[in-house]
Amino acid sequence: MTEYNPGFQGETSLEQRQDLKEPPMFRVLLHNDDYTTMEFVVDILMNVFHKTHEESIQIMLKVHQEGVGVCGIYTYDIAQTKVNAVLRLATEHEFPLKSTLEQV
Repeated sequence: MTEYNPGFQGETSLEQRQDLKEPPMFRVLLHNDDYTTMEFVVDILMNVFHKTHEESIQIMLKVHQEGVGVCGIYTYDIAQTKVNAVLRLATEHEFPLKSTLEQV
């Protein structure tokens, strides 16, 4: 009978840990347009990306002045979900706000 040793993890678990890789990360971007209101962009940043009011204003101004702004960096599934949420909300409010993702 094998003696119980709570600190023993075995060779297999060590080998498995060495094979694990971090998932690729993606930036979620908002793109400027001539129709979406600044207030709507701030609301999107606060409600979809959970930014503070101050952070939202800074990102919105960057989008407005430079044409594009980073909303956050996430794993693919989370980034794609946020892009889809922006598209859905923009469509519901009849704004052409565009959101995309790019791999970091």
